[in-house]
Amino acid sequence: MPKAGFWAIETTRKISFGKDGWWYANEERIENRRINVLFSQHLRRTPEGQYEIAIGWDRVAVEIEDTPYVVTQVTGTPEGGFVVRLNDESEEPLNPATLSVGRDQALYCRVKNGEYPARFLRPAYYQLATYIQQEPTSGTFFLPLRETRYRIAALGASEEPDATSG
Repeated sequence: MPKAGFWAIETTRKISFGKDGWWYANEERIENRRINVLFSQHLRRTPEGQYEIAIGWDRVAVEIEDTPYVVTQVTGTPEGGFVVRLNDESEEPLNPATLSVGRDQALYCRVKNGEYPARFLRPAYYQLATYIQQEPTSGTFFLPLRETRYRIAALGASEEPDATSG
């Protein structure tokens, strides 16, 4: 990897976004956080449903391991609502009705006006888990928010968050 930590966008490199919230070039993690943010801020879904990084005139197709966005931080309270911070450094209110648990007990929600799935990174998961409760009789989990209890749906074993079609 170049000493500056920058990978030029070119079609000879395989660019991918991992479920760990890091970008990769040819299976090698791009360590430069500013490049990671830059790539996340310029991620676009094509009309065909694929993903690409589009910076100026440069375009390169990318592979998404799990979801195109990850939740890096959660702030707020059940009384005032929660805000999620994403890997592109944007922040938005959490829509608790979109919470679900998938494979490996990973927590997901929908972001960007419900258009994309996002996987919670471990620190963000723990920030929200403080407020998650379990119904004693049914064993289901829910998030209380402003007088409403939002059930956290469990995705089936073969189900995955829909990263390609939104």
